[in-house]
Amino acid sequence: MVERRMTSRGVHTEALFDELRRIEGEVVQGERQVAEQEALLVALRRQHEDTSKACEELEMMRRQQTAREQERQRLMSLIHP
Repeated sequence: MVERRMTSRGVHTEALFDELRRIEGEVVQGERQVAEQEALLVALRRQHEDTSKACEELEMMRRQQTAREQERQRLMSLIHP
């Protein structure tokens, strides 16, 4: 029988770790996507191309990345209060 531990708030730590693993993967993927977008922006600037759409996309990606990182922190604080 698998023992399920509970956090001090009564939440199963196994489920929290599963969610943390999922969000960690999203954080890593998001970092990669932000880096790719930044590289695209640099390339567009070098070619003297319009960067407005690429800048908007980058800002949106950064906001999403911040939200993922905040969710990761929230989960970590539930696991290790």
